[in-house]
Amino acid sequence: MGDYSLFNLIETVFSYIFTKLFFPRARLVRRPIYIRGKKGIMYQKGLTTGHGCRIDASNKKNTLYIGKDARFGDYVHINAEEKIVIGDNILIASKVFISDTNHGYYKGDCQTSPETNPSLREDHTTPVFIGDNVWIGENVVILPGSKIGNGCIIGANTLINGNEFPDNTMIGGIPGKILKIYNTQTRTWERVKDE
Repeated sequence: MGDYSLFNLIETVFSYIFTKLFFPRARLVRRPIYIRGKKGIMYQKGLTTGHGCRIDASNKKNTLYIGKDARFGDYVHINAEEKIVIGDNILIASKVFISDTNHGYYKGDCQTSPETNPSLREDHTTPVFIGDNVWIGENVVILPGSKIGNGCIIGANTLINGNEFPDNTMIGGIPGKILKIYNTQTRTWERVKDE
């Protein structure tokens, strides 16, 4: 606690008391935190959140599952209407947005008209799955239908737009693509050659 100013130390103590009263399995939930649909959220031991996190879930059981020892930075926003699964030992930087929901449908035969007020468009959901030991960088956006394998690293400012990524890959860009793959034999990250 040596790096904290007196004000930060007092604030952290209040957050710790708040955590133990309202989120007993969590390690530390910093305030303010905004939660809607608490009945739909299931979290495991060791959750840590930064300041200003926002979690929106439907009240259906197990809409949002957060594994053990998950650590969220400041201003992480998760929107779970159908299902988002976040694995164990996750590290999420600040200002990350994860959602399983779009306002409207924009593929196939029955697409939503742009003449419809966006707030009145029917929600379209597709589950999101994030594996264990994933590190998600600053300002990442993960959209409906995305599947992130175990051990992945997602670089800052990356957009994951409903794609699936295998275990142990490094992902970056808009849209996100595989930049490196971890070679378990050599124990090194190897760059993917551009096609």
